[in-house]
Amino acid sequence: MRKRIASGLAAVWILAASTHLFAWQQNSIQPQPPSQPDIRTQRSQPLATHIPQQSADTDGVLQGLVLNDYDQPMPDVLVQMIHPPNTVAQPGTRTAGDGIFRLLHLPPGRYTLLLTPPHGQTFRQSSVRIEAGQVFSVQIRLPSPGAQTLPAPLPQQPADLNQPIDLSHGGSLLAISRRPDANGAVVAPAAPSLAPDSSVFQAMPDRWDAQMPDYHRYAAMEVPYVLGHWYDPFNRNRLKADKPLFGRTFFNFTGIALTALDGRRLPVPSDISTARPGEYGFFGRGGQFFTATTLLTTLDLFHGDTTAFRPVDWRIRVSTAANLNYLAARENGVVYPDVRPGTTRFDEWVGLQQAFGEVKLHDFGPNYDFMSLRVGIQQFVSDFRGFIFADEQPGVRLFGTLRSNRFQWNLAAFDFLEKNTNSGLNTFHRRGRDLAVANLYIQDFLAKGYTTQFSYHFLRDNASTHYDDNGFLVRPAPIGNPIPHRIDSEYFGWTGDGHIGRINLTHAFYQAFGTDNYNQIAGRPNSINAQLAAFELSRDHNWLRFRISGLYASGDDQPRDGVSRGFSSIVDAESFAGGEFSFFNRESIRLTGTGVALNAADSFLPDLRSSKDEGQSNFNNPGLYLYNAGMDAKLLPTLKLVANVNFLQFARTQPLIFLLQQNGIQRTIGTDSSLGAIYRPLLSDNIVLLGGVAVLAPGRGFQEIYTAQTLVSVFGTIRFQF
Repeated sequence: MRKRIASGLAAVWILAASTHLFAWQQNSIQPQPPSQPDIRTQRSQPLATHIPQQSADTDGVLQGLVLNDYDQPMPDVLVQMIHPPNTVAQPGTRTAGDGIFRLLHLPPGRYTLLLTPPHGQTFRQSSVRIEAGQVFSVQIRLPSPGAQTLPAPLPQQPADLNQPIDLSHGGSLLAISRRPDANGAVVAPAAPSLAPDSSVFQAMPDRWDAQMPDYHRYAAMEVPYVLGHWYDPFNRNRLKADKPLFGRTFFNFTGIALTALDGRRLPVPSDISTARPGEYGFFGRGGQFFTATTLLTTLDLFHGDTTAFRPVDWRIRVSTAANLNYLAARENGVVYPDVRPGTTRFDEWVGLQQAFGEVKLHDFGPNYDFMSLRVGIQQFVSDFRGFIFADEQPGVRLFGTLRSNRFQWNLAAFDFLEKNTNSGLNTFHRRGRDLAVANLYIQDFLAKGYTTQFSYHFLRDNASTHYDDNGFLVRPAPIGNPIPHRIDSEYFGWTGDGHIGRINLTHAFYQAFGTDNYNQIAGRPNSINAQLAAFELSRDHNWLRFRISGLYASGDDQPRDGVSRGFSSIVDAESFAGGEFSFFNRESIRLTGTGVALNAADSFLPDLRSSKDEGQSNFNNPGLYLYNAGMDAKLLPTLKLVANVNFLQFARTQPLIFLLQQNGIQRTIGTDSSLGAIYRPLLSDNIVLLGGVAVLAPGRGFQEIYTAQTLVSVFGTIRFQF
């Protein structure tokens, strides 16, 4: 049917063009309007034979072009057909802006054609014959206002073709032809002979390897054509998937060298043997220096296309990471529980961060909606800002899109690997921790530009005993009665990200339920009922973005009652309220007199875990209130400044009071201020320099459990990427 319409439409346009040209040649000043409607017709002849195993078409088609007195297309003309013995016209159709109309699926027979211009009278033409398998094309020029009928039938016989016919009221009809058509397969007229392609076109056998001319007009300036080299990631490079290896199979190599440096002052309790003999203060010298270099290589082989919209047919990706790290502290017991190795540590590790295969299972239509399966070690971030889970773990993931990518969905299951303590990279040992995730993203939800997400997580953390690579006990946490215990937790979440008008919006809410068969702080089995809520509002003004945000993580006000009400994540990595620039988020602060941390690195949550990567979630914790104001300033296309101020409070202090056996702990943690800069000299991610300073001014509550000293972190990262 598409071919039928296209071919018929082409005939109508050819007819219209020839008519306009003829009218211009005859009267270059102004055409004179006819006294009666002028109709020209074209009818195809039935096919004598059909394609094998193809049934003949039983319907016909009427299409045409409606013009006014001056050969201009007439839009919005109502076109209807009456098939006797019916006396009521069908709904019909209206002419488009170009004056063209189409009536499809008309049973064979004779019809009465009705034409009703906007705000005008109806014109009527009887004895319009429709035949099966034919496209009947009509050109109509409506007369001056006042005429109401078309007095004569259209010519129907082959002998009438291309013959002018005089009408009794002075009008004229010109029949053109009927075009053959069978079962939607239009038979076009014989094409004129053309010259061979080789005499007109230059053959291009491989569109991916088009040759660039050697062009050097200005020796000291950039040239418009760059050939590219294997070591050049900015121009055509087969190693960067700019050209296929063969057919439609591409290869992309990514190499990253990332160096991080961090000098910090943290509260460090003096150990049983101090680094300086004779030192008597409870808190020793908190100065530390840490540096790490990670070399990451990714090999990505995939079959498909380079377009961002079409999903790949299959993919194989392998990522390895090699890490070298060094820590220098000024007190014993920081780098190892055994004081004999001293205050410094150098470590290295090689981990397998990604190793998966992916295959597309099904296409859901022409708009690139799909369903794919990915199996192996893979990266997964379960929400927009990493509040719950962001990690690289072995798993099976079924994912896809619907409704032209408006809906995106995931069904995934992960079986965790242990992490190397000092690098955070994967080891090759199973952890005994399992996660199932289901989520759904909906774009343009309630407002264009805003995407919402609904998610469900189920985590089973089995009972086990584990010492980290430095010799510290992390499972179970070394507090209370360290009995191995299992935690089953469920997270129901609603998050969103995008903009509504000029306001940028990010929000999250999670409700956690579950059971802990032996919580060490409570000293008994506990049920879980905890919440997390967060929001961020921002607005752009030229080169500035102003932000306000807040976060609430519920705390437990009765740590011994059998219900854990403090919120704890799976493996979070928040990009929120300053993220890596914030002192409280980037630095892990160990809780004095215990084997757990108040918070972990890359986490705002004070959930009293021994380790975020190797320890277990703990829902018996003080919780958090966070209030943030920040600003991003794009000073140059290559330079951005990031400034943040966070005010932090514990939601509840009862777990700290019970754990530390210290009364009267206030809620105020303090004010966390930071200033950072991001510099991209090449206006890309190939070279990125990041640096900043973060300061935590302790509040009353922090002073009561730690120190009144201002805590400082000076940090920087250097990233090179090929």
